Amino acid sequence: MTQAGLARAAYVSLATIKGIERGAHSPSDHMLDSIAAALAIDPIHLIVGSTRTDSRVHAVVPAISAAIAAYDILTDDTARPLDELGEDVGQLAQWRLAAQYARIAEQAPHLLTETLTAFHHNTGTNRLRAARLLATTTRSADAVAFKFGAHNLSARLVELMRWAADRTEDPITQATAAYVRTEVFFAARAHTAGLRALEQALDSCPSPVGPASTAARGALHMRAAVVAGRYGNTDRVALHLAQARRPGDSVREGAYDGTQFGPDSVRAHEVSVAVSLGRDHLQRPSTSPTSGRRPTPCPRNGSQVFGSSWRGRRYGQGAPTTHSSH
Repeated sequence: MTQAGLARAAYVSLATIKGIERGAHSPSDHMLDSIAAALAIDPIHLIVGSTRTDSRVHAVVPAISAAIAAYDILTDDTARPLDELGEDVGQLAQWRLAAQYARIAEQAPHLLTETLTAFHHNTGTNRLRAARLLATTTRSADAVAFKFGAHNLSARLVELMRWAADRTEDPITQATAAYVRTEVFFAARAHTAGLRALEQALDSCPSPVGPASTAARGALHMRAAVVAGRYGNTDRVALHLAQARRPGDSVREGAYDGTQFGPDSVRAHEVSVAVSLGRDHLQRPSTSPTSGRRPTPCPRNGSQVFGSSWRGRRYGQGAPTTHSSH
């Protein structure tokens, strides 16, 4: 497949494909899914990080694993003030949105330890706050584990995020944990179970009474549509995309509780699902509902793809060996 053919099949511009190959553009997860679907390969085969970043990340995977091994055991460590800890956790979340995986990897082990310590040594409302910090930290660490192929560690981190979310007494955090949990089902190709889990989470998700709850419900519907598309359940795809469009049109594009949502995100998911199911399922024009342009890749979890090993190749002739994973 040529670059032009790939652009047509993935519903992106030829300039975008060329920019990604040069490393000038970082595609969003949904764009990456669309390109992978057009090539009929797993997104894992498209992600090519720098050797230096790969080595830095893989070097700290054992430390991340050790930090969560005894997550439920009280230690004698002294807990940091929550305001101070919250600043560091917030920075970690910003790095995740900007795909700064090496930075996350360097800080995640000690921040996991410190947020666990804060959770165990606080009570009352401070404990609820510490649980939210722990859930946020765990999500950032999971982004590294999942992207770089440590799927067993990723599954453990997702379960820890769910454990922490259940202790926040915050339904938005719990909905976010359910959204992230879908990674486990993607990795296992357990799409039917993944859809069932998301629909159960939607049953528990709060009503859309404000931007945060509206985005939480909409993001779960977007994710459910993608999962349903993975195994060709067109009825559930249509249902969940319709349910995602309404909240998507009622909030501004942005990061809500660390998850990108809004009209452009919904449209990008529609394109990703359409590529998976086939051209006949693309029902609306490939433009942004807010700007009239094709959605641009958002920085959330972006990665450099194709890399130097793809240069001079014709697409579809096998994937390069990679060290990272989506």
